[in-house]
This record gives sequence, structure tokens and C-alpha cells, in this order.
Amino acid sequence: MAHEVAITRSVLSDQVKGRLLQAILDGRYPPGARIVETRVAKEFGTSQAPVREALRDLEALGVVEVTAFRGARVRHPSVEELLEAFEVRAVLEVQGAWLALQSITGTDLDELDGYVEQMRRAAEAGDPFTEASADAAFHGHVMHLSGNATLERVWRTLEPFLRTYITIASAGVDRRAIAERHAPLVDALRRGDPGDVQAAVEHHFEQAARSLARVWTDPGANEPVASPRAIRMARHRPAS
Repeated sequence: MAHEVAITRSVLSDQVKGRLLQAILDGRYPPGARIVETRVAKEFGTSQAPVREALRDLEALGVVEVTAFRGARVRHPSVEELLEAFEVRAVLEVQGAWLALQSITGTDLDELDGYVEQMRRAAEAGDPFTEASADAAFHGHVMHLSGNATLERVWRTLEPFLRTYITIASAGVDRRAIAERHAPLVDALRRGDPGDVQAAVEHHFEQAARSLARVWTDPGANEPVASPRAIRMARHRPAS
């Protein structure tokens, strides 16, 4: 019986985590906003236990911070922290794309093209949340095609963090440009040259970093921060 209770609580915690993450993505909980356990439990019709576990999971992802006597808040990371995450994710995705080249098929490429079209339609409709979901699915599919479960698992610990803050910042950027940044990745994978793939992935994240740095406001600042790291990411590319 205790085991069944633990499983039920775990399922509820995953559901609460998903709904809280969506609420953060759609702006109901902007950076710095408090997340009150009792209110969330009442809203979702659960006890506080699965809410508390969901908040711990979101804290582990870097999206929420929980402090004693102050409760949980949505994190407001600095632009430097976000750009560090971009650098790490670019390395992971270069490796994933290289591995994917060994087995990628025409059907896989068509599926990636489909995600790009979903992003384009969502951008035209002014729907950043659908676009963010298609964006995540695009990159997730490439990482899955790598066939390396460890690499994919590490990538999945970082992806929600970046997707959250990219989506929050998206109000100040051209959504159509975000969609179009993915087409060269498919083209490079279709050509099948590892050097082209590395260049395409790195350029993709360089563009994303510059875009975010132009609009992101650091905690305590009133204006977006011009980050030296963004400039370095735009100029520096590791050797193949």
C-alpha cells in the first residue's frame, strides 16, 4: 500500500511539475514571482506533498529557487548564466548531431522539416508556446537520433532551463527569425558533412545567444544587458 501511495504521489508530482512549468512559460509566473504551495495545491486539487516535490524538481532544473521561510520563486538568472548554458548545450548538440549522421534517414529529415513548419505557423499565429514546444521537439528528436542515451539524458537536464527563459524573453524578439534559424540545421544534416553540421549547430546557438542578450534584463537592472559573453560566442568557434 505504501508503494502504491508513493507511485501515486510521484505521478501527481510529475503532473504538477508539467503544469507549473507551462504556467511559467505562459507568463503566469514571471521571473521573481512567488509560487505558494497552498495556492497551487488548491488550484490543482492536490495535497501540498506533490506540489513540494514538483518544486524540488523544478529547482533541480534551475527554473525555481526555494529558500527557507521565503518559499519558492521563479528564478531570474543573469544573462551570463544563460549564455553559459547556451555554450554547454551547443557542445552537447554538436555531439548529438554528429552521432545522428550515422543513422539519420529521409523520414527523420522530413520529421525535422515538419517541426520547422510548425514553428513557422506558430510564429505567424503569434503563439510562442506552441513554437517553443515544436522547437524543443526538434532538438529533442536530433538528440534521440544520436542513439546515445547518456548524452540525451544530460541534454534533457539542461533543455527545460533554456527553453523556459528563451520563451519568457521571446516577447522582445522576432518569432519568425527563431523558426528560420532551424532550417539550416536540417540542410546541414541532409548534406551529411560533419564539418557543416558542427558549423550549423554552433551558428544556431550563436544567433540565439545574441538574440537573447539583446532583450534580457539582468536581476536588478532596468535595461537589457550587453554581454561580453554574447560577443565572444558570436566571434569564437572551436576548431573542428
